[in-house]
Amino acid sequence: MSSREIADLTGKQHKNVKRDIASMLADLKKDALSFERTYLDGQNRNQTEYLLDREHTDCLLTGYSAPLRMAVVRRWRELEEQAVPRIPANYAEALQLAADQAKETQRLLGVLELQAPKVAAIRRLAAAEGAICITDAAKQLGIAPSKLFDWLQANRWIYRRTSSTRWIAMQPRIRDGFLKHKVTALKPDIETGLERAAYQPLVTPKGLVRLAEENIGAVL
Repeated sequence: MSSREIADLTGKQHKNVKRDIASMLADLKKDALSFERTYLDGQNRNQTEYLLDREHTDCLLTGYSAPLRMAVVRRWRELEEQAVPRIPANYAEALQLAADQAKETQRLLGVLELQAPKVAAIRRLAAAEGAICITDAAKQLGIAPSKLFDWLQANRWIYRRTSSTRWIAMQPRIRDGFLKHKVTALKPDIETGLERAAYQPLVTPKGLVRLAEENIGAVL
């Protein structure tokens, strides 16, 4: 269940629900990034929300009032009922269900066929050594570089320090092996004489495969 749906059901502001979830995950020593996902708001802007399983949703609700807990519990029951496979009541329904499944299977096969060349190219690049800049990664993924930069920032892969125009890779993404830094030595600071360096985030082969799996072009 998404944090937006929890906010709608409980009448709370989404930002407050996200705050509660972040606090809960911190207490549980969970990586909040693994629960995050992006969506487009009414103005076509990238926003973040949390997607919780039943266990973490129940944990969050322990801090809410009984009426609010009941609203979410009822919604969970609806979701679980929707997840139960539909059993045909008669032969006609069985034929229709089989036809619907065959149609969906054909659609998925068509998607796989269209994606096969791109996936093959990504896998060949992943087998090679070295990392590439974000602009080149966007070309490999078949999307505009600006869109990839926006997605990486929204999903906390990269960020900028205050009053700086340079992008920096987030440490969790470096730790996961998705990004690395190219370090370039700069001239020493004129006033202090201190050595300086510039950091450029690079996408590793592992990171490129992960981005391809995210199907960013479809999301954006």
